[in-house]
Amino acid sequence: MRKASVTRQTKETDIKMELNLDKKTCKIDIPAGFLSHMLDLLSMHSGIGLNIKAKGDTHVDLHHLTEDIGIVLGLALKDALRDKKGIARYGFAKIPMDETLVETVLDLSGRPFFMIHGKEKFRGKVGDFDLDLLPEFFRSVAFKAGINLHITICASGNKHHLVEACFKSFARALGQAVKVVGEEIPSTKEVL
Repeated sequence: MRKASVTRQTKETDIKMELNLDKKTCKIDIPAGFLSHMLDLLSMHSGIGLNIKAKGDTHVDLHHLTEDIGIVLGLALKDALRDKKGIARYGFAKIPMDETLVETVLDLSGRPFFMIHGKEKFRGKVGDFDLDLLPEFFRSVAFKAGINLHITICASGNKHHLVEACFKSFARALGQAVKVVGEEIPSTKEVL
């Protein structure tokens, strides 16, 4: 099975994550209600198993915890994918949530890049979560996993719907990209 276990301990956070690309189970134990909900959605809609136990300096805010969970998730993805033999490599998903529409396109190329198109929408809060942390989370995942990641906000209104559609579209695209569909590394270079 394609699995990984990653631990990250800093002065600001303590995170333990187990990831399984081939078996969907989910247990999220973090002191951040909305982010916990989003990570649960990520597991559900990608089909990727996540077991996350984390704590951090949430008395300050959720910045360090959010960014570091993104870092650990990226490292775990990279480790679990190993040489990427047989994966689909590319993923695409367009997710509506009432008035909101978000598109994610990604490539597990090993060449990290991240862009949110329409990021001016990320102002304010949803529950305990500052919207400006959303790009920080996805940037951390993309750069640590080696993902070329584009998220486009096509339409938005409700902030909860906006963040949820971002996580769901990323999850669906990631689930497609990590699927084993062959036996070769999907690159003419024979390396990703």
